[in-house]
Amino acid sequence: MTKLALEQDRPLDAIVLGRAGVDLYAREANMDMADISGFNKFVGGSAANIAVAISRLGAKTGFIGCVAEDSFGDYVCRYLAGQGINLDGMMTDASGSRTSVAFTEMKPSDCNVLIYRNRASDLTLKPEQVDPDYIASAKMLVVTGTALSESPSREATLIAMEHARRSNTVVVLDVDYRPYSWRTDVDASIYYGIAAGLSDIVIGNREEFDMMETVLAPGNKDDDATAARFLRGHTQVVVIKAGELGSKVYCRDGHQFRQGIFPVEVKKPFGSGDSFAGGLVWTLANGGELEEGVRLGSAAAAINVSGDSCTEAMPTREQLFAFIETREQGR
Repeated sequence: MTKLALEQDRPLDAIVLGRAGVDLYAREANMDMADISGFNKFVGGSAANIAVAISRLGAKTGFIGCVAEDSFGDYVCRYLAGQGINLDGMMTDASGSRTSVAFTEMKPSDCNVLIYRNRASDLTLKPEQVDPDYIASAKMLVVTGTALSESPSREATLIAMEHARRSNTVVVLDVDYRPYSWRTDVDASIYYGIAAGLSDIVIGNREEFDMMETVLAPGNKDDDATAARFLRGHTQVVVIKAGELGSKVYCRDGHQFRQGIFPVEVKKPFGSGDSFAGGLVWTLANGGELEEGVRLGSAAAAINVSGDSCTEAMPTREQLFAFIETREQGR
């Protein structure tokens, strides 16, 4: 079994850096966007989702990001604070940028999502707004990759990772690749490669690793070769997710294992990766083993995709363990 060495005597278990915005979910299930009568409002964005996932499980969680100085920005901050998340690293931008908004259908597959990110506030985060002492107050820093897609957020993200390395804060990169945010896959692979080299754990799906290998190994589909390529520098663990096929986990010491999924009735295809990361980070921050973290992350992912939102569908610790117990009893 595998454990990561974390600095335990810190006030925060994890800080998450990246996008926090507004999700508007279709009120009707299995209906096309043009026919939906209305939407239900939630806080979303990959980093916000992960932060809520970790906090719901009982960890002390912080956040680094930026929202607009407007009513949607206020809504996001109030919600996250209400979830017990420390917002000492949350900035507001009054330059005319806007908190991102996503409109989504509610379908188990082929789900249309319209995301409005013209001059997105989260990408205005500046390097000088990242406090190294804040990062040093956490056991782990979780970075979501969309924050790398534009300056000055790109530089702010990389300096945050550098601060984490200097303070022995374990760094997790959740690739979170959104092609529309980047000019080309080549551009994306360059900056993701830099970020991966600063990370202790890299989490992504096969398509995301394909992007990261655009320059170094175009066309590669061999997970073993991919893991070997990224288990260098500071990286200790590579997690390659494969949807219904579960995930493969590779460790620097040669240990590797697989984790299957927990079958559920899927209501939506998004949110699972954020739940997975939350369950994994929560386990590691509390001194748990990597194998258990991946198992709990997989269970949290299943719970989330069977729910009606992302943030509000994140399980509590009690819900998570009750879900696993029910599935194991039913074998």
